[in-house]
Amino acid sequence: MLKIKKGDKVQILAGKDRGKRGEVLSVSPDDRTVTVTKLNMVTKHVKPKKAGQKGERITIESAIDISNVALVCPHTDKPTRVGFVVKDGSKVRVSKKSGKEIE
Repeated sequence: MLKIKKGDKVQILAGKDRGKRGEVLSVSPDDRTVTVTKLNMVTKHVKPKKAGQKGERITIESAIDISNVALVCPHTDKPTRVGFVVKDGSKVRVSKKSGKEIE
């Protein structure tokens, strides 16, 4: 089970977008990467598909290694590490900074 899920608010710890915040669009557990909205943008060159159509350059979000992002605690609004606690037989995520449960 990964500590970061789709829809979480995260802060970038390393790279060209260091310090910026965004929401997680997707998580890839096999590659241990996340995609964050409007961050780590790359330019992709697209070839024309049909005759007469022009090629173009589009900017898309690229994946970031999960170790380069930190979850933003909803209670303190600061980046935090995540731990797990078993409550009522189910595993829940807990903020290390505030000690409170993360939904």
